[in-house]
Amino acid sequence: MPEDEGAASDPRLLEAHDLALAALREITPAQTIGAPAGYLVEDGGVVSLRFENTLPGYPGWHWTVSLAVVEDAEPTVLEAELLPGDGALLAPEWVPWSVRLEEYKAAQAAAEAAARADGEEDPEDDEDVEADAADDFDEDDFDEDGSPILHAGDLDGVDIDELDAEAPDDEEDVEALDDESEDARDDRRESGD
Repeated sequence: MPEDEGAASDPRLLEAHDLALAALREITPAQTIGAPAGYLVEDGGVVSLRFENTLPGYPGWHWTVSLAVVEDAEPTVLEAELLPGDGALLAPEWVPWSVRLEEYKAAQAAAEAAARADGEEDPEDDEDVEADAADDFDEDDFDEDGSPILHAGDLDGVDIDELDAEAPDDEEDVEALDDESEDARDDRRESGD
């Protein structure tokens, strides 16, 4: 436990454990506060009392209450907080987005350079891939009835492409459908719907 002559001049700060515990109980449940873990004398006669932390996920952290004494007054609480101690698990140092982006771009460029160093792709390989893709659409795409096997465009066994094929293609059929829908609208207007 570090000690300082300034702290020795007012022992009330070192003995103010009850005041420090009361301040901590205002910000955290009592079961998260452990045994006293020492103190730290700071500038201006401020003393920070430390207590063990029992919160899961915060190993090595301490509840810290900073106390001070103003002339002819009782000790008072300045701050109460959870601070990391030696060996505490801390988040990594923050790195600005622009720096992270530069590092990412450099890593991507290095990966591309390594791929080029391994050798350029053989154009014959590309042709083989295209030929393999064309082979995929051969006889395997049809079942015994000669109908195409379901694909991503099918909905509950109904081929959407097949429905499009049944749609009227010539303008006369389309005009007939338009006339029917206009007649239906006129009928609704006349009936008051």
